[in-house]
Amino acid sequence: MSMQSILLFIPMVCLAAAILSGLAGKMIGRAGAHGVTIGAVALAFGLSVYVYIDVMAGHTYNISLYTWGISNGVPFEVGFLVDQLTVTMMVVVTFISFMVHIYTMGYMAEDPGYQRFFSYIALFTFSMLMLVMANNFLQLFFGWEAVGLVSYLLIGFWFNRDSAVFANLKAFLVNRVGDFAFLLGIAATLYIFGSLDYQAVFAAAGQAQDMTVELIPGSPWHWLSIIAVLLFIGAMAKSAQMPLHVWLPDSMEGPTPISALIHAATMVTAGIFMVARMSPIFDLSEAARTMVLWVGGATAFFMALVGVVQTDIKRVVAYSTLSQLGYMTVALGASAYAAGIFHLTTHAFFKALLFLGAGSVIIAMHHDQDMRHMGGIKRWMPITYLTMVVGTLALAGIPPFAGFFSKDVIIEAVGASRLPGAGVVHLGVLAAVFVTALYSFRLLFLVFHGKPRMEQHVRDHIKESPWVVTLPLVLLAIPSLLAGMYYFEPMIFGQHFGASLVVSAENDTLEEIRAGLAGHSGWGLIFTSILEGFIGAPFWFAIAGAFTAWYLYIKNPRLPGLFALKFNWIYYLLMKKYGFDEFNQTVFAGGARRIGNWLWKYGDVGLIDGVIINGTANRISALAFSIRRLQSGYLYHYAFVMIIGVFVMMSWFLFR
Repeated sequence: MSMQSILLFIPMVCLAAAILSGLAGKMIGRAGAHGVTIGAVALAFGLSVYVYIDVMAGHTYNISLYTWGISNGVPFEVGFLVDQLTVTMMVVVTFISFMVHIYTMGYMAEDPGYQRFFSYIALFTFSMLMLVMANNFLQLFFGWEAVGLVSYLLIGFWFNRDSAVFANLKAFLVNRVGDFAFLLGIAATLYIFGSLDYQAVFAAAGQAQDMTVELIPGSPWHWLSIIAVLLFIGAMAKSAQMPLHVWLPDSMEGPTPISALIHAATMVTAGIFMVARMSPIFDLSEAARTMVLWVGGATAFFMALVGVVQTDIKRVVAYSTLSQLGYMTVALGASAYAAGIFHLTTHAFFKALLFLGAGSVIIAMHHDQDMRHMGGIKRWMPITYLTMVVGTLALAGIPPFAGFFSKDVIIEAVGASRLPGAGVVHLGVLAAVFVTALYSFRLLFLVFHGKPRMEQHVRDHIKESPWVVTLPLVLLAIPSLLAGMYYFEPMIFGQHFGASLVVSAENDTLEEIRAGLAGHSGWGLIFTSILEGFIGAPFWFAIAGAFTAWYLYIKNPRLPGLFALKFNWIYYLLMKKYGFDEFNQTVFAGGARRIGNWLWKYGDVGLIDGVIINGTANRISALAFSIRRLQSGYLYHYAFVMIIGVFVMMSWFLFR
């Protein structure tokens, strides 16, 4: 089989499984549905690993499969660009999806929509693969919209719940805001470069660096900055950056496997991947990179604070995702693209682990998600507990777990950045380390430690989850521990990404990190990094956060309530999530409804119905009524009209 056939087979086998499970679900049954989709995703994962090995050996592929259409000489093609960045995403996406598919067998075992769910998640995997494998903006946009559509179906999977319907509509509409800007960015790219092909655009990016347009007379804007900013606004919605983050916490209304699939390595990381893919454009725009840096820093810090006051176990992990996406975005703004993708990779493992671990707890708690009703569960669920500990340590950035390597590199890269405000952002992401450890260990202590707080009938039935749930947890815990050590040297110091990421020498913030560890390699590099990590500020911030969580939720569990009363305005602000939801509901949703009502009342009823349609009919009716009065049937009326007519005609002939 040729490499082109293999590359085409990887996404198409997922699509075929989704169609078969969705349309023939009743014929093949539950076992057939999960067998087909799990087998397809497992095959896609295996082939992705094969392609990964081939690409890392030095082979890259840029394949055009077919031309979808031609407009004004510009071809719109479907094709694949498979380089080091692509295969990294392919392996991560298919592995996480494979784990989620297995986990779903246990979590959704009693759900009547079992076959439909497997169809959706296989279709989601296909969409994500088409996005990351694209070699042009057209296919990128197709994958971009496809993952948004399928996420809408998955978030609202339990469509009989009003909250789920509200959440999927919210996710769909907020993403449309970003997608509108994203589409404008693609249109601007086509306008400036006359092509939608990645390689053609990237090759010509340097020549367009000085091209400007005056959107406001006297204020020239660089076209590359306009394109980069528009594309990033699309990434802000897809990767849930402030203020377009509001859809992601509500997406917890979907089943837990989807929370892991959407929030770990797939949909929410699409924006991170896209900006990294567009590094040749962003590297030439300081304005765009500054915006990326500030948005990421704000998201990392402020969303972490909201996670501290959440009581729903899944929402804590959701706000953790928001904060960690902020770290990835900060790395992109600091031109540390490799560090951003490195954190994307490690985060995929431990965040999927935390979501699936939370789902295991929810199963045991009979789908009660409130952490205030838990406590002491570790005695009944040792496997879930140990894997959650691994995920928590990785998320908090404790050496030598995966999150330590990727997060510390990002913090150092931001510290080395020379962009405006980089110093403030550096302090923000450093402070976020403390907050991350605080809410991470708070979850661990409230759920697994202390006295049991659940009702007696729930306590009597708590037990460890079945193997289809715990096996993915164990398999995800392994890379959550080891992935950082394995990828640290090749991704940060080596040529793992080859030429797929473009950074100019003056913007390369990772060079300072490389210089500080020059002369070390292999295990020496790993041990040196770990030893330096133990004396670095991020480690002690994390330890302080963990200790604070222990003191507040184990040693003195009454203190959080007292703090909430004493500093009620801070607590209220965090519980209201800074008012973003209310603002969106009042200004955007409410404003849209008010505008719609005004257009209906004055535009539809008043102008169209009242004037154009009914008004025209009324005027014609009135005119007809007036003319009808002339047809009275009386002879003297007709004679009078004839006399008047003759008089008018004679006057016209005499005086013309």
